[in-house]
Amino acid sequence: MFLTELFRTATFRITLMALAAMAGVMLMQFGLVYAQMEAVESRRSTELLEGEASLLAQMSPEHLEYVIRRRATGDLRLIISSAGLFDAGHALIAGDLHTWPRGLVADGKPQNIEIFPEEGAPYPLRLLAVTLPDKTILVLGRSFHLLAEQKLMLRHTMLVAAMPTFLFALFLGIALSHRALSRVKDMHEAIDRIMAGDIHERLPAARERDDVERLAGSVNRMLDRLERLMDGMREVGNDIAHDLRTPLSRVRARLERAGAAGLDADALNATIGRAVDDLDQCLGIITALLRIAELENSRRKAGFDHVVLSDLIDDVFDLYEPIAETEGKRLLAQPGPAGLQVWGDRHLLIELLANLVDNAIKFTPEGGTITLGMREQAGKAALMVTDNGVGIAPDERQAVLSRFYRSDKSRHVSGSGLGLSLVCAIAHLHEADVRIESGPDGTGTCFYITFPVQQ
Repeated sequence: MFLTELFRTATFRITLMALAAMAGVMLMQFGLVYAQMEAVESRRSTELLEGEASLLAQMSPEHLEYVIRRRATGDLRLIISSAGLFDAGHALIAGDLHTWPRGLVADGKPQNIEIFPEEGAPYPLRLLAVTLPDKTILVLGRSFHLLAEQKLMLRHTMLVAAMPTFLFALFLGIALSHRALSRVKDMHEAIDRIMAGDIHERLPAARERDDVERLAGSVNRMLDRLERLMDGMREVGNDIAHDLRTPLSRVRARLERAGAAGLDADALNATIGRAVDDLDQCLGIITALLRIAELENSRRKAGFDHVVLSDLIDDVFDLYEPIAETEGKRLLAQPGPAGLQVWGDRHLLIELLANLVDNAIKFTPEGGTITLGMREQAGKAALMVTDNGVGIAPDERQAVLSRFYRSDKSRHVSGSGLGLSLVCAIAHLHEADVRIESGPDGTGTCFYITFPVQQ
């Protein structure tokens, strides 16, 4: 079982590939050295044969024959492995080459010839046949035994060097693979605990010094994100149940009282109207939640285009200026940089701005002012909605952006607590930042929606 898992690990496979690469490099080096040794020995033999032939050719025929006969006791034996002096008909005159070598041509050029002795196996010689002035032929041969010994020594050296190297690399691969298997086993056990319901369990990531630990760290961050989302879903579910229970309970109680009291037509119609209002509030909460979910899934990016912010402000101003005037409040639109654009969905951005203006009108006292504006700074465009209403405490500015949150100052105002959550969802879809600050004079609230730099 361990060996099967071992061969499946990437570490062991990489080790085997490294070993194969090392073996290939060693074989290539061996082949190059082998070929170089042959070339060097061939060139050396040629020089020695030609040099000796040149010296012997300068001797008289009698002296040359004497030297060839006495070669076994002279220095010539150390350089020349075989020598022979033949007449023009290839008959032996003197020397240890008893017969003319098969295939040898007396052209004065070195040749590699296979020698077939009367006893024993054939062996190669490098031969040089030179025709002398007296028509005799001098044949000199040099053995390849030195080259064979060098090649044998090279093969033994390669084996001696390669075996420990390969064994050490293989052992190292097994050790590293065993370590990787143990780490993967720990991760599998952690994943099994997570799948069993322990959502607080995390993969062992240590200091994220290698790829496996970095991967484990990324998975842990993903699990943290999933845990936060699950907690958020649990809280949202509780908030939905809480916010829907109240209007539904009112609907049920009113309908029960109306059925039991036997009301006249006018009173019954009034009760039904109030019940419809409560049901509309429930439907509004559900619609807002579905809208936020749709935006968080980024399904609307296909409709993105260049949007001029001044046009957005003009449209929202025209829509809400009469409403603000009816409630005794003033809505202003400040001019900004001409032609300032962002990349986004026009209808969603109008919805974002309309939610902020609607909130500002709700929480601004009679006689107050709501201001729409825009600006450009460091290549970024920003929308601003400012009011001089009740304001938002600094410790609540992050909380009001979450779903269903309502501060104590807003309990008397109708709403579901989802308006700013919808604003955040639209801003997130546009990769924009939502920032809440106090108004310019220290009172009220200013919402900044900062869009990313246009590319």
